[in-house]
Amino acid sequence: MTDYNELTPYKDAINQCVRCGACQAHCPVYDQARQEGAVARGKLALAKALLEESVTIDSRLEEDVSLCLMCGSCVVKCPNKVPTDKIVGAMRREISNRKGLSLTGKTVAALTGHPPLLKALVKTADVLSPVLFKKVPQTSGLRLRFPVSGHAQRTLPAVASKNLFTELPEFIQGRPDKPVVGLFAGCAITYIYPKIGVAMASLLNHLGYSVFTPRTQGCCGIPARSTGDTKLIEQLNRTNLEAFKAHEVAYIVTGCASCHSGIGETDPNSTEEQADFAGKVREIHQFLYQEGLADILAALPTTKERTRITYHDPCHLKTKGIINEPRALLQSLPNTHYEEMENSDLCCGLGGSFSAHHYAYSKAIGQRKVAGIKASEAELLATACPGCMLQLQDSINHAMLNVQTIHILELISKALALDQKWK
Repeated sequence: MTDYNELTPYKDAINQCVRCGACQAHCPVYDQARQEGAVARGKLALAKALLEESVTIDSRLEEDVSLCLMCGSCVVKCPNKVPTDKIVGAMRREISNRKGLSLTGKTVAALTGHPPLLKALVKTADVLSPVLFKKVPQTSGLRLRFPVSGHAQRTLPAVASKNLFTELPEFIQGRPDKPVVGLFAGCAITYIYPKIGVAMASLLNHLGYSVFTPRTQGCCGIPARSTGDTKLIEQLNRTNLEAFKAHEVAYIVTGCASCHSGIGETDPNSTEEQADFAGKVREIHQFLYQEGLADILAALPTTKERTRITYHDPCHLKTKGIINEPRALLQSLPNTHYEEMENSDLCCGLGGSFSAHHYAYSKAIGQRKVAGIKASEAELLATACPGCMLQLQDSINHAMLNVQTIHILELISKALALDQKWK
């Protein structure tokens, strides 16, 4: 036996699985793979064997453990609420601790663990964009000219010319009667979709809050959890704790559903300081709704021309019950028509490193969204997660639909015609 097994804190939870199979009907990966190792009860049987060290870590076991989006759909439907998503994370950490990181894990560590490298790569991609990418005809994406094996058909968003930290001052002063709010950006908003971060800061400041966006903040840790990198998870926890100490913040707000889980959840090994940090984390749409923004939007003047929009539920929000607030804000927008689409709560299929390792499955899972998007006749597909935006646009591009993904915050910021006073 090893000195410490990552699964030890979850021993009782693992034993709560009664193998009823309720998870099977709701697992997007099982829907594609159709094998027991892909579904929650199969994963929990493997977890029990790993905990007892009665199984050898071979390629088959590693493959089964990798076949999980960690979306939490099985947890919601489980009668005993077994936290399979967290247990899978612990399994991956245990495997990495014993055998070392996979190539995907090493890549994730190199990028998310070293912001200067990530920044440099993004800048290089921007400069070399005409050489690296080609435009996808009649769609809104780019495709790598020299694709990685297995990713020849993946489409990507255009590279942002400036990252979020060049667009925002580190501190934006608000009203004296309002507290300081920390803005946690995350990798996707910082380097791929900085306009979402600008919209978030604008909205918070519009409501009177001072906004602190520390330059030293790092990745939320979701990619590291996905690859089982214990060392990187701990490093990022320390980085983010220190980053937000420069100002006394009442809340730490994020506009990325995955980041909300990454920094807003604790595990059995979390310190009291980490628990306090997580306790301050707020999801932006829930925060704005509680601030009465839906009423503010509903009071804006309307025009006859209305853009038809629909909404996709990010897994990391729906599993926490954050379902109504994003819709309420969308439905309050003055110049849009909201249309609820069929299967709005189906997983998009990204799952962080899952999409990198299993693009064929990821693409197939994403295609399940297409019929609902098409039937909604929406021009814009809104969501609350930049990762979902990237994945959904890829699915839309493959289906050749004339639909653009967009973050809810961009729509709200446009409706309020916010003036960025710090510019």
